[in-house]
Amino acid sequence: MMTEPPHTPGHDPLLDEALDWIVRLKTGEPTQADLDALRRWRQQSAAHEEAFKTAARVYRRAGAAARELGDQELDNAAAIPRRPRLLARRALLAGTIAAAAGYVIVRPPLQAWPSLEELSADYRTRKGEQRKIAVAPDVSLELNTLTGIALRTAPNEIRLELVYGEALVTAQTLTSMPLVMLAGGGRVTASKANFNARCLDGIVAVACLEGTVTVEQGGRVVQLPRNQQVTYTSAGLEPSVTVDAAQISAWQTGLLVFRDRPLADVVDEINRYRSGKIIILSADLKRRIVNGTFQLDKLDNFVAQVEQLFGAKITQLPGGLVFMA
Repeated sequence: MMTEPPHTPGHDPLLDEALDWIVRLKTGEPTQADLDALRRWRQQSAAHEEAFKTAARVYRRAGAAARELGDQELDNAAAIPRRPRLLARRALLAGTIAAAAGYVIVRPPLQAWPSLEELSADYRTRKGEQRKIAVAPDVSLELNTLTGIALRTAPNEIRLELVYGEALVTAQTLTSMPLVMLAGGGRVTASKANFNARCLDGIVAVACLEGTVTVEQGGRVVQLPRNQQVTYTSAGLEPSVTVDAAQISAWQTGLLVFRDRPLADVVDEINRYRSGKIIILSADLKRRIVNGTFQLDKLDNFVAQVEQLFGAKITQLPGGLVFMA
């Protein structure tokens, strides 16, 4: 059982405990008993839950901070006598986030257990799950598979963050406060619009389905009218393009629509919904072009279709693991 450190001015004992939990999870593969114990700790109070979300955000951002500060600055921070226990723990998190054990926690293999991104979200969906939520009287979201949304407080606006995944946002007449969605270092603002936002592997795509939305990133601002999409990464905004709104939002109706997409991209998308994982071993097979519509509730047929259409050699293993060659 964890012991609470003595309270000192400016010291947050719950945050300290939450960081302890993250370090504990980081040192190896957590068991179900570990996850159950963590859940009980978080459920003790709203303050416990908030402390854990804060600690998870510290962990997620520690890698970038470590790269900017460098090892020397981390050593200097750890040497400061003020709040030594907490500083040392935060230095550990920042200095080791890129290590293999840390990567396993941030990106657990085959979604074997919840990642810290998932744990830090206020609303999240599991693989294959979709969920509708209302964050304000005039704002509703539909979360696609493997998606996390965090609520953020800000004056004079309704603010939330797309931590990971994909969501379709409906913002009706917002006369007093605009909706602001943060995603991957950018900002999407809407007063009356429907838009689809997607944040995966450091790439953010925002498509306006109705009305007008404003996308800001890296000092640049783009106004998106209906049927326009913009994509950005840490390198900046790309030029906006025309998209098919029905195709973008097809997942809402239980469909995945692909037009002139390489099989590698199609498999990456299907892996977000289907249990297990499909892995393509052949470089030539990855480049094969796919045009088709697939039903989300019948994705088990996808493997057989690839076998028939492209003559792929299929090896199926327990747990939904499939190799294509």
